[in-house]
Amino acid sequence: MGVFHLSVKIKEKVDGVERKMNILLVDDEKLFVKGLSASLKKEGFKVFTAFDGREALKTLESEKIDIVLLDIMLPEIDGITLLKRIRETMDVPVIMLTAKDDYADMVLGLELGADDYVTKPFHTRVLIARIHTILRRTASKQTRHSGTEKIEDGIITSSRLKIDLNRRTLYKDDKEIELTAKEFDILCTLVKNKGIVLSREKIYNIVWNELECDTRTVDVHISNLREKIEDDPENPSYIRTKWGIGYYWGQT
Repeated sequence: MGVFHLSVKIKEKVDGVERKMNILLVDDEKLFVKGLSASLKKEGFKVFTAFDGREALKTLESEKIDIVLLDIMLPEIDGITLLKRIRETMDVPVIMLTAKDDYADMVLGLELGADDYVTKPFHTRVLIARIHTILRRTASKQTRHSGTEKIEDGIITSSRLKIDLNRRTLYKDDKEIELTAKEFDILCTLVKNKGIVLSREKIYNIVWNELECDTRTVDVHISNLREKIEDDPENPSYIRTKWGIGYYWGQT
């Protein structure tokens, strides 16, 4: 059988300069990470690595990642929980890696937003082919519109605001606005559920990932967020209140 070559774009232009596509490999098996990283680098990718869930989140917050390879069994934050956290604020593609022949985990991962899964042991060329397939699909997505929001390449545009999901930064009139991690998470939660009234309890459960709710904490964060993004915080046009129920993104 002859050797075949995959024709896939693994670079993109940013401000006219080409950059390699970035992969975040999250796995606690260091020898496995070393070997797979070497193969991915030979393929032309830039590879970031993390050996636990917390380290992975820090990398996702600080780097522009194009695709995540995520093991299910991880210390600190397991792969399923990490996938939930990623999907709350980011649209980055995720391929789950698992040594467990457990279809329940595979199905759960896909239901939570994973784009694909590969069961260990696997042939590196098979994984690379799947990476290329997902990157092609991601690159070919048409610009999506939801009301006045435009979502493209991990950027949400709403009126005068621009939210970079990958870099976790907010701009108003092209000027960066400094947000805390929780403020950014609340902002993304509201924008992605535009027009839907979310209770304080719901917001707290999503952002803090805890069942026991501190509604006062939510109110304080909302107030601080309004001070930063609203022209008139006393008469907000972005984050609106449904009295007795909660908050919603109301920009039109």
